[in-house]
Amino acid sequence: MKKFLSGDVWLVLTVIALIAFPWGGSYFYTDLAGKVLIMGIFAMSLNLLVGYTGLVSFGHAAYFGLGAYTLGVAIKHLGAISIWWSLPMAMVVAGVFALITGLLVLRTRGIYFIMVTLAFAQMVYYVFHDTHIAGASDGQQILYRPTLKLGDTVLANMDDQKAFYYFALCCLVLVYLFLRVVLRSSFGHTLQGIKVNEHRMRALGFPIFRYQLASFILAGMLAGMAGYLSAMQFGMANPEMISWHMSGAVLMMVIMGGMTRLYGPILGAAVFVLLQDIFADQNFFGAAAPHWQLTMGIVVVLVAMYLPDGVAGLLARIFGRKRSAEPVQDDEADDDSAPAKTEAARV
Repeated sequence: MKKFLSGDVWLVLTVIALIAFPWGGSYFYTDLAGKVLIMGIFAMSLNLLVGYTGLVSFGHAAYFGLGAYTLGVAIKHLGAISIWWSLPMAMVVAGVFALITGLLVLRTRGIYFIMVTLAFAQMVYYVFHDTHIAGASDGQQILYRPTLKLGDTVLANMDDQKAFYYFALCCLVLVYLFLRVVLRSSFGHTLQGIKVNEHRMRALGFPIFRYQLASFILAGMLAGMAGYLSAMQFGMANPEMISWHMSGAVLMMVIMGGMTRLYGPILGAAVFVLLQDIFADQNFFGAAAPHWQLTMGIVVVLVAMYLPDGVAGLLARIFGRKRSAEPVQDDEADDDSAPAKTEAARV
């Protein structure tokens, strides 16, 4: 109980700090923080597959890009639109594509699964890059930001930087709480059981394919939400949002943050975005700045070698030693207890 309350206290303090941030930071850093929030949602969506279902996807950017392009195409043809229906529409479009691809890719395993997810993402990339569906290689410009109204009352003007930042923060918190509930449910325990021992769960009578497909669709919809928010922030949806570079970047965020804790990908997104900004700054790295990917790759390799639980695991060990002799892991940690409880309940 003490551990649970302690984790909630840290969560509340972090949210309070994020709420206060725009009032103390410059325009640039508030914009950068907004990007971190969006990438945090994107990374959490992938971690649902990688960290909790055991499916390593290298084509997750397809759903991110589809969410962005849905907003761009809708605004191009309809003009100013409402967030209340355009955001769910972007998530549904990404979810439908996840359903279609999931029905096919989930019949493969291991390296084949990775390559097939990459192949589907590249197919989507070339559809938008080589055709004039949405601006070809130039992408689709977002001429108007969606409105947030209740009737005739404007709740928030998304053209205002602070308003958009707080909207992205609300989305991040809601996604975090939603996944926290999902992963503590019997559905979440079953997913973790499938990751630990798929054959045993199948022998116990669980419909493995259905659970994996549900996780795949849910992850795709959340990635679509992140893409929608990214298109809102930068006013553009372009093919690079679907490229394998983006899929690799979000996978690195998950690795750097830590897959065994729900908040790990958020930390990974923050570290990745901040390091990218630093490594690409010529004031710090001079002529090496254009090659920031090389420096970032070295950092990811070091994290994988010396911090297998990522930044979240490191913080848990640091604060855990202050409280007790053993490292403390939160309730979202991916251990064997959840699958064991699920299997016991099933029997």
